[in-house]
Amino acid sequence: MSITEALDDRFNVSERGSSVRTEILAGITTFLTMSYIVIVNPSILTDQEAISGADGIAIAGISPGEIQSMLAVVTIIAAATATLIMAVYANRPFAQAPGLGLNAFFAFTVVGALGVPWQTALAAVVVEGLIFIFLTAVGAREYIINIFPRPVKFAVGTGIGLFLTIIGLEAMGIVVDDPATLITLGSVASDPVAIISVLGLFITLGLYARGVPGSIIIGIGSVTGFGWALTTFGFVSPEAGLVTGGTAVSYDITPIAGAFVSGLADIEAFSFALIVFTFFFVDFFDTAGTLVGVGQAGGFLDSDGQFPDIERPLMADAVGTTVGGMLGTSTVTTYIESASGVKEGGRTGLTALTVTVLFIASLALVPLAAAVPLYASHIALVVIGIVMLRNVVDIAWDDITDTIPAGLTILVMPFTYSIAYGIAAGIVSYPIVKLAAGRSDDLRAGHLALAAAFVIYFFVRTSGVLTAQVWAKRMRMDLK
Repeated sequence: MSITEALDDRFNVSERGSSVRTEILAGITTFLTMSYIVIVNPSILTDQEAISGADGIAIAGISPGEIQSMLAVVTIIAAATATLIMAVYANRPFAQAPGLGLNAFFAFTVVGALGVPWQTALAAVVVEGLIFIFLTAVGAREYIINIFPRPVKFAVGTGIGLFLTIIGLEAMGIVVDDPATLITLGSVASDPVAIISVLGLFITLGLYARGVPGSIIIGIGSVTGFGWALTTFGFVSPEAGLVTGGTAVSYDITPIAGAFVSGLADIEAFSFALIVFTFFFVDFFDTAGTLVGVGQAGGFLDSDGQFPDIERPLMADAVGTTVGGMLGTSTVTTYIESASGVKEGGRTGLTALTVTVLFIASLALVPLAAAVPLYASHIALVVIGIVMLRNVVDIAWDDITDTIPAGLTILVMPFTYSIAYGIAAGIVSYPIVKLAAGRSDDLRAGHLALAAAFVIYFFVRTSGVLTAQVWAKRMRMDLK
């Protein structure tokens, strides 16, 4: 039996109306479309100021550049592991990697705003993954889906899109602080970083709109190269910040891998539980929504619109999240970019296996990933953030009792710089407006319980009972 025949037999390629060649080409397309995460995830998770607890992962004695290269390695390994499980266990053409939005929640909200040690944040990711594994194994998916308000579920993606867009625009110098209006337009006509960022953004958007595979990574690479050329040939001063400084690359991930174990010590139970809940909520519904959406494009859904054996890809996602947290990255999720491979004809796990092989091969490119400046990598956040806005079409805007919780979910996320606060605002408002409108029949006991829990959360979080100082006192970590 030839290799082609063996692959066909193992993944049921012919049975699903595909071919080995088509599956491999589909895998290459998916990888090119999502490969930006190897650059973007490390840049978000790394504390660029090298101050522990500021915004992301910082380790004493190790430069941000070295940490960023470690996280690039971790990102690749986590993505390859999760996608391999998707290939061999679920036999579906879906690729996985650390999710955008969840990594921002990890760095800017949990570690930054709450002051939670990054080791504890990783512990929350691992716990979330284990809960996901258990609930998937016992078949509790339908119950979980039903317990969350429908408008909130549909609004989360759009809120995260706005959140990512603001983060990206700020890193690109397009949006800046303003004492009068909080934010305003940056010096886009005089700041070299902003000028090149705007140019790169429109190049990337144009390529993306044209359907060019790898458009985001092409845009990031083009902007990085252009900035390097302008600086090298003396058109722009090195102080302008178009290029990164000398970066020491490290493939040694031991300072990060396994750090979640120390993060389990001396945790504050209530706040830790809410962090785990937020990770789980966003991961679960992002994955379920992606699977259904991409499954529809690939003709995987049955006559009732259900995804047969969805527990298998959900389990792959759950295991990927657990492994990722153990290695040292934020929540792993199924990527909507998998749709690009499905559109190319990918129908089996062979597509995912191809993505896995390409992720492993990309380990050789870690030095390049570490050399990408922050403004260039964050072009991806703006592009993906814009694309995520399309989720609003699923919200019943003609129903005011859906409009209010959905609107609050979407708006509170970027304005408070927190995914958790957006979700909480939507969940708290949902039973209030339903009861006010005399539609108590739409409510479940779970809706009321979640709303009550988040009211307590808001009180604890904003009353001063729980502060970054309290976290630091209760969870002192050895960062050596």
